[in-house]
Amino acid sequence: MKMDLHWGYNNVRIKKEDEWKTVFLILEGSFEPRVMFFGLTNSPATFQTMMNDLLRDLVVEKKVTVFIDDMMVATETEKGHDEIVEEVLRRLEENDLFVKPEKYVWKVREVGFLGVIIEKDRVRIEKKKVQEVMASAERYKRCAEVLRASKLL
Repeated sequence: MKMDLHWGYNNVRIKKEDEWKTVFLILEGSFEPRVMFFGLTNSPATFQTMMNDLLRDLVVEKKVTVFIDDMMVATETEKGHDEIVEEVLRRLEENDLFVKPEKYVWKVREVGFLGVIIEKDRVRIEKKKVQEVMASAERYKRCAEVLRASKLL
């Protein structure tokens, strides 16, 4: 099972004493955000820390993998899987975190996660990623040929 959170950063409250650090000016005056927003320095690290704290026991037991706002649950049995998913969803809801329904993948034998396809006994790179690397290699090769040719002139 794979899930992606909706509006993750915006659920992390900026400490009252640190709000002044995020103020910026707009035409109407100053804007003082109360929650983190994408692009704020250390937002990803702060959000990852929050998620690690929220799901620490499940992550330590290797039942859940979390990377910022992407999560994956992998278990041996379907019953165990359902229990872990329910626990994850309960904790998310308690912390006003919500899953994007369109990115929710449920009860599958293989799942794409962070650029790889994960199955029970193997992990492989997504075809799209391999094609991107091959295209980059081809562009590099053409650039190298142009550079060599320009040195000959």
